[in-house]
Amino acid sequence: MGWPTTTLTGRTIAFLVAPYGVEQIELTSPWQAVAEAGGTPRLLSTAEGRVQAVRHHAPGDTFAVDALVADATPDAYDGLVLPGGVANPDDLRLDRAAVAYVHAHCASGRPTAAICHAPWTLIEADAVRGRTLTSWPSLRTDLVNAGAHWVDEPVHVCRDGPGPLVTSRKPDDLPLFTDVLVTEFAHAEAKRRK
Repeated sequence: MGWPTTTLTGRTIAFLVAPYGVEQIELTSPWQAVAEAGGTPRLLSTAEGRVQAVRHHAPGDTFAVDALVADATPDAYDGLVLPGGVANPDDLRLDRAAVAYVHAHCASGRPTAAICHAPWTLIEADAVRGRTLTSWPSLRTDLVNAGAHWVDEPVHVCRDGPGPLVTSRKPDDLPLFTDVLVTEFAHAEAKRRK
């Protein structure tokens, strides 16, 4: 599938989504890339059971939750992926446990990846100030108002901060986004473990 030969063997990557509204392809494509690179993806959410994905505005598949974000700690995971969808990050940014987890994860120096509307959650977690990132174009003003520098690129890696932040604009950018996030996650954790 074109995934990089970089390995995530022995690494557990958290995927944080709300109970409803995650854009399915923005969850499944990075999930598959992490798994094919040897990593263990784990689905965190704000409620137990299953999350309902969407394909744009139509219902998609459901996915089993592995753990509640309220019970999660950043040191249990080697990276964090925030998939998009409009409802998903909007819901997450209203959940105290989700926002606290994202803030703690980003402050820990572990790598984070976010696509499309997912940077809304990063804004709420105060994790974008002074950082450069991209997103779905409608988030530009929100990000700038939160102290970020916004760029219109398929994928952008910001290393100016506690840990690498990989961001992308939209589903069309997923092939590049997944390649870059796997590579960045592998290299960031290798540096942290030295």
